[in-house]
Amino acid sequence: MPIQFVYGNQDFVKDVYANIGTTPRMVSASRFDAAVQAGWADRMARGLFRYHLGDLQTRVLPGPCGFVAQLNVERGTERRKPQKILSIQQEFNAKQFNFNMINQDEIIFEMMKESEEGHGSNHHACKTVVLVNVSPLEFGHCLFVPDPSRCYPQVLTKSAIQVGVESVLLSSDPGFRVGFNSLGAFASVNHLHLHGYYLKHKLNIESMPVRPILPEIGFYTLMGFPAGFLFYTESGGADDVATAICRVTDFLVEANVAHNLFMTRGCPPCGHTQSERDDNLLRKGVRIAVWPRVACFGTKEESALNIALCELAGHLPFKNKMDYERSTESHVIENIQQYLLPDEDMLKLEKQLTQQLVTP
Repeated sequence: MPIQFVYGNQDFVKDVYANIGTTPRMVSASRFDAAVQAGWADRMARGLFRYHLGDLQTRVLPGPCGFVAQLNVERGTERRKPQKILSIQQEFNAKQFNFNMINQDEIIFEMMKESEEGHGSNHHACKTVVLVNVSPLEFGHCLFVPDPSRCYPQVLTKSAIQVGVESVLLSSDPGFRVGFNSLGAFASVNHLHLHGYYLKHKLNIESMPVRPILPEIGFYTLMGFPAGFLFYTESGGADDVATAICRVTDFLVEANVAHNLFMTRGCPPCGHTQSERDDNLLRKGVRIAVWPRVACFGTKEESALNIALCELAGHLPFKNKMDYERSTESHVIENIQQYLLPDEDMLKLEKQLTQQLVTP
């Protein structure tokens, strides 16, 4: 029987400091962090992963984007072969690999949110199973799978989004990130899941300037590279922001637009670049970036830099040493640009999504 991790709004960590350079402030691990990290380290020690993940070779590419490059060769050579994806709306196939087939020892715990009364009897409609990613990108790399037995395809639901946002709020570590790849945006398994992992390096997305679209509901557009949309919320607002994000992702799925999503602690939205002094301030909220993008179908090339949630957020997991050592910011921008929608398509989407969000 998996360990039960029951949490409530009182467990959200309101005061989190930004990473300073590459060395984060010393903070006490939250109950959530302690459970994830201890469970993950235990499974690594027991040999349940496809490879041992030590300290990854890391460098920040020179340039204003601050791309964080890491060398992780074994993720390219040892991971399970990704599924062949043919459609953004592809149905779940029980015959293909899914998370009902895993070794049960890979499960760290089951997450459930207690009722507002605090008695723990009224949980989210779907329990969320948290399991290790046996081909990890970084320390603590886990998967959040909403009730695997329901066999949801890889399409976001409101409850899945809310669990992602609340997981970031449950962490006292500013380096804990959560993300999602849709079908056609380099999702490897067509079974609903989000990724969570720790990255002890600052990313530009944490403080990138924005332009307000519907600030009253926390909806903005990113003014830096790569172009995308941004939501922002603080503790207590996860339900409302999850509703808004789900309306956006539902629209994208219905329009057959592939998309990636990334959640991280970040600065409140503003129209100018945050100063270094601002970066040292408390981060009370969560930034959720949504990137509509050009769809890619078929089986992805594992040795390549596939542009998905990490890469769009500025974290570049390279799978071969030559690319890791030789890549420049301009080269990475050129690579990412191939997968971004043209400016005119983004402006059209902005108008459509604005209408979607203001319509009752």
